[in-house]
Amino acid sequence: MDWSKIKTIFIITFLILDVYLLFQFMKIRDANKYEVISQTSFEEKLKADEIKYGELPKTLMKAQYLSAKPRIFTEEDVAKLKGQRAILEEPSTTLIVNLEKPLQLSSKLESADVTAFLKENILYGDHYQFWEKDEKQQTLTYFQQFENYPLYQNMNGRIVFKYNAKNQIVSYQQNYLEGMEELTAKEEILPPLKAIEKLYQKGMLKPKSKITKVELGYSTLVKFAASQVLAPTWRLEVNNKDSLFVNAFEGQIIDFNSDEKMSVE
Repeated sequence: MDWSKIKTIFIITFLILDVYLLFQFMKIRDANKYEVISQTSFEEKLKADEIKYGELPKTLMKAQYLSAKPRIFTEEDVAKLKGQRAILEEPSTTLIVNLEKPLQLSSKLESADVTAFLKENILYGDHYQFWEKDEKQQTLTYFQQFENYPLYQNMNGRIVFKYNAKNQIVSYQQNYLEGMEELTAKEEILPPLKAIEKLYQKGMLKPKSKITKVELGYSTLVKFAASQVLAPTWRLEVNNKDSLFVNAFEGQIIDFNSDEKMSVE
């Protein structure tokens, strides 16, 4: 056996391996460098357009797809409502209720005025959180939540209170999603800065605007006749009034006024 030849072969093999590992290292380093440069460049663009945002969540966040189905209300449900006259619509997924004694609100129509009534007198009342006040329609809207995450713009999981000129709640309409289940294991979601970038790329953040709030919730991804699939969703509040939504898995911009979701590559 020619040991000198074997030795030479080993030396050449290790040299090739070293070159390969060096190539992989350089590739990873360049990729990381590019990512840092891209992020810095994006932040510089925001600064140039005077688009501001507060402190963003820094910890790694994970979420999963959920499934749920609309509850079909029953006469037994109606019997639990005291001091209220309820009407069951067919197929009874919507509960329409009139209060026998109107609930007086303060002059500011604050959501806190409704909190106690919501928890004590409404079915699954503690599963909802305040969303908005519409002075034109004279309504207060609450959306359902899952583990403190709101279900954005979900017509199957909301309560709409109607108030009169005396600031009294006189009626409400309720829908409720039940059977909330986790469809998948938790996975990493897009960081909030990436969601901001998606909106910026689509031209949805105007110069000199300010992102005043960033929160995570869920929105309907797929809706079937008897159930729906929910996806984790970033909500970005702009200038304390407008809300923009981004799918936290796929990065799609969600327009609730359209059946289609805008995608950004």
